Amino acid sequence: MAESGTVISDGMAEVLRRLHLDGPGDPTPAWARALGAEGVALTLLVGAERTPEPLWCHPDLSARFEELQFTLGEGPGPEVIHNGLPVLEPDLDRVRLERWPALLPAAANMGVHGVCCFPLGLGAIRVGVLTVLCDGERRMGAQQYADAGALAAALTSAFLGGDLRRDGDGSALDIPEPPSGLHRPAVHQATGMISVQLGVSMQEALLRLRAHAYGSERPLGEVAQDVVARRLRFRDEPTGDCTGDSTGDSTGDFTDDFDDDGSGPHSPDGGKG
Repeated sequence: MAESGTVISDGMAEVLRRLHLDGPGDPTPAWARALGAEGVALTLLVGAERTPEPLWCHPDLSARFEELQFTLGEGPGPEVIHNGLPVLEPDLDRVRLERWPALLPAAANMGVHGVCCFPLGLGAIRVGVLTVLCDGERRMGAQQYADAGALAAALTSAFLGGDLRRDGDGSALDIPEPPSGLHRPAVHQATGMISVQLGVSMQEALLRLRAHAYGSERPLGEVAQDVVARRLRFRDEPTGDCTGDSTGDSTGDFTDDFDDDGSGPHSPDGGKG
């Protein structure tokens, strides 16, 4: 994750010491300062489906970028989850468009210049992802890579061992809930509802949900809430028309506006299957 022999900075050493001393709260502002980063996010993998759930994000740009990756299903975070290896792209302008065709232009519009993601896990055991947004004027150097790698390793050990969830006398610490705008239960519920509505697998239902969110330029969580509230219903129709019922009447005539097999040009993988 970093050049051999690089020693962590004094700032990161202090961050690591405080991991086991601080009470509840969001530590990511301190992490961002120590790393000299534009932003930092910690995402955990939860549930049987190992869904990425943001735990801490700073600042709001990091939260919005995490939501963008989850909506599109592509980017450095999803690659880290899939491969279990760091993805270091401190300059997104140098990344080939075909790698992340939907994410790259959206990230540029959002003001994200570079991203480095570090896995939390040991071998096949994957806990989450540490995402570092790089400053457009100052790229990450060997010191920042060493610091971020050390932080990811410490977080892996802490979460696998439960250290972050207990204080000195062994009582449980109150880990804060993820930001409300990024909380995933609605996505899980909406995916199940769409699976029933379309008679497809959960995986394809999530692709349909992502495609609709991408096509309508709305956050995935927001679209999912519409499905759960029965303001939006997916149904394959030859018209390819999509309408919603603001009254929330579940008997309304709704259709899926992406009536395809989930691999068309509006799919998260850009039509590559």
